[in-house]
Amino acid sequence: MITKPSYDALIIGSGPNGLAAAITIARTGRSVLVLEAKEQIGGGARSAELTLPGFTHDVCSAIHPMGLASPFFRTLPLARYGIEWIQPEFALAHPLDHGQAALVARSLEVTAASLGVDATAYTKLMQPLLDNWESIINAFLGPLRPQTMLHPFKIAHFGLAALRSASGLTQTQFKGAAARAIFAGMSGHSMLPLNTPSSAAAGLMLGLLAHAVGWPIPRGGSHKIVDALAAYLRDLGGEIVTGMEVKSLDTLPPARVILCDITPRQLLRIAGSHLSGLYKRQLQHYRYGPGVFKLDLALDGPIPWSADACRRAGTVHVGGTFNEIARSERAIWRGEHPERPFVLLAQQSLFDETRAPQGKHTVWAYCHVPNGSDVDMSERIEAQIERFAPGFRDRILARHTTNAMEMERYNANYIGGDINGGMQDLTQMFTRPTISPTPYSTPDKSLYICSSSTPPGGGVHGMCGYFAAQAALRHLNQN
Repeated sequence: MITKPSYDALIIGSGPNGLAAAITIARTGRSVLVLEAKEQIGGGARSAELTLPGFTHDVCSAIHPMGLASPFFRTLPLARYGIEWIQPEFALAHPLDHGQAALVARSLEVTAASLGVDATAYTKLMQPLLDNWESIINAFLGPLRPQTMLHPFKIAHFGLAALRSASGLTQTQFKGAAARAIFAGMSGHSMLPLNTPSSAAAGLMLGLLAHAVGWPIPRGGSHKIVDALAAYLRDLGGEIVTGMEVKSLDTLPPARVILCDITPRQLLRIAGSHLSGLYKRQLQHYRYGPGVFKLDLALDGPIPWSADACRRAGTVHVGGTFNEIARSERAIWRGEHPERPFVLLAQQSLFDETRAPQGKHTVWAYCHVPNGSDVDMSERIEAQIERFAPGFRDRILARHTTNAMEMERYNANYIGGDINGGMQDLTQMFTRPTISPTPYSTPDKSLYICSSSTPPGGGVHGMCGYFAAQAALRHLNQN
């Protein structure tokens, strides 16, 4: 229920970025209203009983290294509002054939030891990053700005390596299959072909975060993150109204600034009359990346991995060797659906007993597909898991599938199933959605975009919302 005739700030969308923007402004004592089209807040950070009663599945985001590393989230009293982070023994396991697996642990030494011949090379690559991880996070989780270069030598090692392709970096750094496979899986989160410049950035960042803060799981489900953000916002005096889809800015209550946790395509639809012709043309050229196919499973026991280490990891990358993963990811950019997809899998119930009935388990898995795909990839995903966990299929009690177009219907920000809010290659990493010193601003000085279509892009970190709110506050302070 809208309680005021007007507001200082109105936020469209209640995902982590929308709530981060709302909190940033509400902390200054200004009035804030958040409008959410769905009946449940959260955007990509929702949880639901998708398969069977008592089985809690994360609908999109599941594992949250950026939730702990986020410079903005670290200023919030989230633990007071119910966030409890669980750290699996291993952040990541990557099964290989013949019952072997490579590992990424919180300990750099333990990780290096699992990589055999590449133990020293991995340590040489990651130790300088770990020594300066906070400077790196502060520099790269945001837009390009003068503060980014306050510590150039601390971030240079990361920046130069991040510009490389994942294939180029692994070929020069590693000799063995284990390290190459681990890096392929982490770089695959970029949703770029692994021979593309800057595809190494995701691998380096995720590896760094694994050692710096871990890859934690929120007890009870990813929705606990947005529930905590919303509770804090309400204590600050902010308001949230659900079930209210915004189809035009002209239908909104009066507000001094409006921040939109939506992508360029939706902004064009609801705010076209407020935007200049040049800006609209720039938004029309914004590029979206591949989609995802999501598979949620209820099991009558844990996945019977051949490699025991996989049973001690929160996340498992299922795709085999570097070349196999590279081939799968490259096929997607040709509009193909790979027979052996790279599967990103989480097994939260091994570490969080609230996710499933006693003795039962959940599986969260997805693979990349061409944008707009309606192909069912569940059989291919299950075959990949069975390859490294014989007998896995016998444990399936129920399935829930979501193809790329169904992902968009679930969350309008996932254009064609793109969960990153737009392609994140070199030309759209910091210049999203347009080339601008303040990419959150629009030609309308009271209108801002605060979604993952702005720097630093996808992930549950709230930084897009925080930086957009800072830009909006500068306008509020001047008027």
